[in-house]
Amino acid sequence: MPLSPPRSSPALAAWETAAWLEPVRAVGIVDALLGGGLTSPAALAEIAQRFADRRGGRRASRVFALADPAAQSPPESHLRVRLVLAGLPRPVAQHPVRLPSGLVLHPDLAWPEFGVAVEYDGHWHTDPDQMHRDRRRLNQLVAAGWVVLHVTSRRLRDDFPAVLREVRDVLAQRGWRR
Repeated sequence: MPLSPPRSSPALAAWETAAWLEPVRAVGIVDALLGGGLTSPAALAEIAQRFADRRGGRRASRVFALADPAAQSPPESHLRVRLVLAGLPRPVAQHPVRLPSGLVLHPDLAWPEFGVAVEYDGHWHTDPDQMHRDRRRLNQLVAAGWVVLHVTSRRLRDDFPAVLREVRDVLAQRGWRR
């Protein structure tokens, strides 16, 4: 009878990821595990408690605290975590914004108390049909009183300090105080 390889639970894989990888990358992976229903916040809390005294335990707990199952992609997760680690208040991923027409939109990141949203635009947003849909969404959110900032993959990678300044400035204009 052939031996089967040892199996790791998704929660254990999340802990190992969180304990050993750089936190921004780790959160993107843990978000995907949560969003895909492969593990749960309760399972992560249990494994974090069980391994709290192991090397990497504090880092894993911090990564789990930053994780969000509503995130739609690793780059959105990276953007969210980098903004939070830079001192901004934690945004809500995929916050429902009900328009007067009854339509509900879900910006990638939102600070609903300030009416500020951030949309992450990866490479596929350059498709003409997608750009058309994105601009319609932008116009609808702006008409509903929201300020919407867009962050491209290039800006996230190469120009994060400017992105951070822009988001911080808009939040401050809308009433956020440290």
